[in-house]
Amino acid sequence: MLRPNAPHQPLMIVGSIGLDTIDTPFGTAEEVLGGAACYSSVAASLFSQVRMVGVIGDDFPEEHLAVFRTRNIDLAGIQRCAGPTFRWSGYYEYDMNQAHTLATHLNVMADFSPTIPESYHQTPYVFLANIDPDLQLSVLEQVRKPEFVMADTMNFWIEGKRDRVLEVISRVDAVTMNDAEARQLCNTASLVVAGRQLLGMGPRLVIIKKGEHGALMFTRNDYFVAPSFPLEEVKDPTGAGDTFAGGVLGYLAFSDDSSDANIRRAIVYGSVLASYTVEDFSLRRLIDLEAGEVMLRYAEMQRMTLFTA
Repeated sequence: MLRPNAPHQPLMIVGSIGLDTIDTPFGTAEEVLGGAACYSSVAASLFSQVRMVGVIGDDFPEEHLAVFRTRNIDLAGIQRCAGPTFRWSGYYEYDMNQAHTLATHLNVMADFSPTIPESYHQTPYVFLANIDPDLQLSVLEQVRKPEFVMADTMNFWIEGKRDRVLEVISRVDAVTMNDAEARQLCNTASLVVAGRQLLGMGPRLVIIKKGEHGALMFTRNDYFVAPSFPLEEVKDPTGAGDTFAGGVLGYLAFSDDSSDANIRRAIVYGSVLASYTVEDFSLRRLIDLEAGEVMLRYAEMQRMTLFTA
C-alpha cells in the first residue's frame, strides 16, 4: 500500500479469473495468470483492501491464490467449481494496441453466478470488470448503496447484449471502455461526442481508454486528457486496461474522494500502473511492483506533463 496507515475504504472487484496463453513479437507465455479481476485486484491492492469475486476451476493453481494473499486480497468471494478454469489465447503483432484472439474457453465461467458474501454487501467502492452485463446487474442487486460503482465492458457485449450494457451504464457512477468500444456503442467517430453521449446515459464519470495514447476523462463539468507513460520496451499489453481501471478505483477508494480533481490524480496513477504491467508477460511485473517505484514514475509523469502559459 502506498500509505498503509492512511484511512481508506475497501473495494470489491468482480470479474474474470483465468489462464492465458499469449504470443507477442517479444516472446510467448503459456497458461499464465490472467483475467480482468486478477489484473485490477493486484493493481488496486497497492492502495486499498480489495475484495475479489470470481470463479475458478479445480485446475486453478494454488500458487496464484497465494499471490493474491501476499497482497492482502480478500478471497472469500472466489468460488472454486468442478471443471476447467476460464482460458484465453491470443497474439499481438507489432501494433501492440490490437489483440488477436485465437480461442476463448469460458469453462466454469459459462455457469458463473456471482454470489456476494454477506461481509461484502456494504462495500463502498465497487468495480464491475468486463463480464456479462447480466452478471454485472446481478451484483448491483446484491450490494447495498455503495458510494461509487464503475463498470467496464467490451465489444462482444455491446454487439450481443446492447440493451443490458445500456442498463448497466444507467445504474453506475462511472463507466470505462476503450476507444473502439466507445465509438461502436455511440455510433460516432468522435470520442468527444461519445464521451458526452455516455454521460447522457446516466453516469457522472466516463473514462475512455486509448492504449498507448493514454485516456480521456469526461464529467459534467470537466474534461481531462492523460498521456500514457512512454516506454522503450513493451512485452505484453494484455491486462493493461484492467490494471488501469484497478489503479483508478483503488486510488479513489484509498483517498475516499471522487471529486473531479482527485479523479484526475487517480487516472494518472492508473496510467502509471498500466505502464508497469506491459513491461512483462502476465502479472509478473505488477506482482513485484513496490510503492516507491509507483511514486517515482508518478512524479515523472507530473514533470513530463507540466507546462506554463
